[in-house]
Formats: sequence, structure tokens, C-alpha cells
Amino acid sequence: MNGRLNLRAAALLALTLLLCGTLGYMMLEGWSAFDALYMTITTLSTVGYGEVHPLHTAGRVFTLIFILLGVGSTFYLLSAVVVFFVEGQLSKSVGRRRMERAIARLTGHFIICGYGRVGRQIAEEFAHESIPFLIIDINQESLDLAEKEGHLTITGSPATDEVLERARISTARGLIAAMDSDAENIYVTLSARVLRPDLFIVSRANQPQSEPKLERAGANRVISPYRVGGRKMAMLALRPFSVDFVDTVLQGLNMEIILEDITLALGSALVGMTLATVRSTYLPEAFILALKRGEQVTFNPPEDTKLETHDQLVVIGAAAQLKALEGVS
Repeated sequence: MNGRLNLRAAALLALTLLLCGTLGYMMLEGWSAFDALYMTITTLSTVGYGEVHPLHTAGRVFTLIFILLGVGSTFYLLSAVVVFFVEGQLSKSVGRRRMERAIARLTGHFIICGYGRVGRQIAEEFAHESIPFLIIDINQESLDLAEKEGHLTITGSPATDEVLERARISTARGLIAAMDSDAENIYVTLSARVLRPDLFIVSRANQPQSEPKLERAGANRVISPYRVGGRKMAMLALRPFSVDFVDTVLQGLNMEIILEDITLALGSALVGMTLATVRSTYLPEAFILALKRGEQVTFNPPEDTKLETHDQLVVIGAAAQLKALEGVS
């Protein structure tokens, strides 16, 4: 049985015994409510201070029965209290160890620093896309909320090397600094960049003057939630259908068509293929919208373009096809 239910049952039993004992002595011995309650508590606690008043035969029989039932119930109440607290601490300890083991197995994951309004939205999007991630925050209330949602968490400052290493930054796919403070985001970005020079880092900027500082600290992308939100509201007012369409394919809400980035890793089977071969082999019902090679971006690239390592493709098409293409990239 659940420890909380045991505790409630024990508390209800204790109140019932107090009430029955007090009423019993009042009815059988004619005592006042206070004297009857005093006798009931001393009997249940086995203190043995003596009888308040001499007992009649009926009172003694009642006391014998009350001792047999009441003392056992008192021990049950005490054991329920102990079990409740021990069980709670034990379950927390077991849950934490299970989470630590899950974190130790993470690879190709994202590290979300900060679980405020922005961090929660990021986690929701990653969970929707089934992307592995964990959350670092120093606020225990935020972490409790994250754990309730089933997310992996680490308590501590993400600006410290120890915490980032516990978050397995060495195997991470990327890091997002999403805290409310620009100064903290700068420290986190700088710490992460020192530990992983090749890590992809996205940082939140609350003030415009913080954007160049975050870039100098090592952020690959700097995002202002307020600027992005304002721009999207303006675009929705001007081009509602286009914005809705892009949101649909970016978030996979349609489940038939999605927009995806595909990066060709070293040793990818696609390296050396022309775009025409890739289309005919893997993407018969998809479109390659853009090719990024280094800093150069080509929209609607020619079909005779040969792919190279580290090329990035922007592709729109059926989700199943794009997942298959990711498997060989």
C-alpha cells in the first residue's frame, strides 16, 4: 500500500481510538470529558501514571480491551509515520539514481540551461520531436516541475565546468542558454565554448546590447525572444498563410510534410552523389530547397551538384523519407 494512504489510515484510526476511549470512560464511569481524555491518552501511550479515579468492574474490562486494541494501533501509527518519511526519501534516492544512470547514457543530446518560460517551451518542442535533452537549473522549484514532466534534470549552475561535465557536454549535440539573465547566459556560453570548441550553442539575449557579447563569448546563434515574437506577430498580420505553412512544416504538425536540416557527416553515403541521384534514390516526393557549403548558401541548387562532407541541405517532404535520409547522412 502507498505510504501516504497508510499514514492517513493510521491517523484516522488514532482519532477514532481517542474518541471511543473518551466516550467510553464518560459513559461507563461518569467522568468529565477532560478526565476521560486524559485517561485515554495515558492508556494509549502506556505511560502508566495511574487511574484518574478508581475504576468499576465495567471500567476495568473496558480498559483491558482498550489496551489490547489501542496500544497495537499506536505502534501501527508510529510505524506508518516512519515508513512514510523513509519511503519518501528512499523513492527520491532511487529516482535520482535512475536519472543519473539515464544521464550517463546520453549522447547526441541537447543541454537546456534554465527552465523558465523560454526553457519550458524549448523542452516541450524537443519532447514533441523525441529529441534527447536534459535541463540544468539552480532553482529547485523549476527542477521539480521539470521532473514532474518526466525530464532529466541536474541541479546547479550551468556556468560551472563540473555541472556541464555532469551533463555530458562531451557527447552533447548542442547547448541552449535560456536563462532570464543575460550575464548568466554569457558565462554559460563562455564556459561551454571552452569545454567544447565545436559545440553548437544557441543563447538567449534579453537586451539588444547583449547580443554582440554573447557572440564574442562563443554563441553560434543569438536569439531575442521578444524580437522573434514581435517579428512573428508582424508577419502573421502581413502574411498569415505563409507563416502558418512554415510553422506547420517546421513543427511537423501536419505529420505528412516537414521541413528538415540534414548535415552530411564524415563517411556519409551521400558524399560524392549528385543531388539528382539523391532525389531519385531517397527523395522521390521531396524537394531540396537549399544547400549550404561553408558560408555559401545556394537556393534551389542544380541537380548536377556533387555533395561534400559537412554540406547542409534544407529539405521539405514526407517525414518518413526524411527520416530515412537522415539515417544515411
